[in-house]
Amino acid sequence: MMKKSKGYAGAAVLSVAFVWFTTHFGGGFASGAQLYTYFVKYGVWCLLLPVLAMAYDALFFGYALHFARKHEVYDYRSYNNAFYGRFAPVFSNLFEIIYLVTMCLAPAVAFATGGATLSAVTGLPYLACTLIIGLFIFVVAIFGSHLVRKVASVLSILIIAGLCVVYLPNIIAGTGRIAEAFALMGAAELPFGKALYSAFLYGSFQLINIAVFVQHAEAFDEPSEAKKSMTVGFVINAVMMVVVALGLMTVCTDPEMASQSVPTLFVVSKGVGSAFMIPLISILIILGAVSTAVNMVAAMVRRIGSRVLTGDEKSHEEKTGRPVLKTVVIALVCCLVDFGIAQFGLLTLVSKAYSFLAYLEIPVILIPYIIHMIVTRFDTVTPAGKAS
Repeated sequence: MMKKSKGYAGAAVLSVAFVWFTTHFGGGFASGAQLYTYFVKYGVWCLLLPVLAMAYDALFFGYALHFARKHEVYDYRSYNNAFYGRFAPVFSNLFEIIYLVTMCLAPAVAFATGGATLSAVTGLPYLACTLIIGLFIFVVAIFGSHLVRKVASVLSILIIAGLCVVYLPNIIAGTGRIAEAFALMGAAELPFGKALYSAFLYGSFQLINIAVFVQHAEAFDEPSEAKKSMTVGFVINAVMMVVVALGLMTVCTDPEMASQSVPTLFVVSKGVGSAFMIPLISILIILGAVSTAVNMVAAMVRRIGSRVLTGDEKSHEEKTGRPVLKTVVIALVCCLVDFGIAQFGLLTLVSKAYSFLAYLEIPVILIPYIIHMIVTRFDTVTPAGKAS
């Protein structure tokens, strides 16, 4: 492989870190619903637990990216077959089932969340708005991993800037309310054990995103760049989670909070500059929804394309940067399926399904990865004991 310049390698490290952030920052993150459910309701622990959850994910994502680059397996099926070894017939197929379910649910929620928010902002019909969201996702997904990384970098900068503009003024203005909320919740003696378990479930559900990330390991010069990239990703994700959690703490003791389906909008409506902030946060929710769906659909396109595209077709896409007809059809089918599911309004179902999927991922991803780390000494020796 031709050696890349240090500048390009550094760009790859940063862009893959941004892929993690944009995948994580979906409609649930943008709306504040996930952070409120998993962290904020546990009071002061919301300042520590997001950091622990992201450190947990960074370890597993970094390990997966390192393995993918070292062994040059960049679609998640090939990656799983290599990773699970002789147990691949069982675990690769179990992983596939979990990811297919997630592939249907998460992007469908992105379509629904983004479409509903766009409809509220523009006044256009919900159906038309989900079509607009779907079209953008389709166009980006068919052009492959390189474009996804570029889009992720741009979206990340916009999202991070927007979150800071929305939340920091409200955090500063609501310092007294945050302190009051911490005092009230502290007096209630919220159990750390339950809070830690909630963070564990949050981090465990995210593990399925390994399927999204391994395709991007191809951008690295060396396997060691995976560690650098996920360290950057950890900092970005952890900091932004704490910022959003603090913002939510400004209203978490308000009696009306329990009935809010979009806590972030409630923060803005109760805070400073609501006339300007509400449209801005609406845009962020749309960007968050789109970014997650783009990353997940692109991973599925890569997975299916690795099986149905011929060598000449793959070579054509790599040389020209333009998709062949089969890639377009694959992406279109994926988007149509997610668009169809979105029309049923599955937000309540998905909120329950996410926790269920987290439990499924523990035996399929978490435990096998821990065993793999121990047996191979973090992929430095083969199971037979020879250096790899």
